[in-house]
Amino acid sequence: MPPAGAPGAARRRRLVLAATVVVQLVVLYWPTVGDGSGLPGLDKAVHLLVFAAVGWAGHRAGLPTGPLVTVLLAHAVVSETVQHLALPGRGGDPWDALADAVGTVVGVVVAQQGGRRRRRAE
Repeated sequence: MPPAGAPGAARRRRLVLAATVVVQLVVLYWPTVGDGSGLPGLDKAVHLLVFAAVGWAGHRAGLPTGPLVTVLLAHAVVSETVQHLALPGRGGDPWDALADAVGTVVGVVVAQQGGRRRRRAE
């Protein structure tokens, strides 16, 4: 990635954030998913990864950490509620919401650590 102040860097970071949000929305709100007979824990890993990606990208795009984490945690609960009440073939799972929360924290922390390393290297 270009240096933080490079022309177009902020735009690229916002595009990455937009892409991660689109992927997250598709993953969370697609009406039906497989029967779950694949790898054990794969569903939780996917939840963790899509929330980590948005947390990481949001932090890199310059969103304030507090509001970013708050919105993602609220979305974790809302998405499971919507899956349970409104999506055919889907069901809400509190363990998915927990995986979402863990992913949120992991994504933001990884982005913060990466930012610290970049600043030390400059």
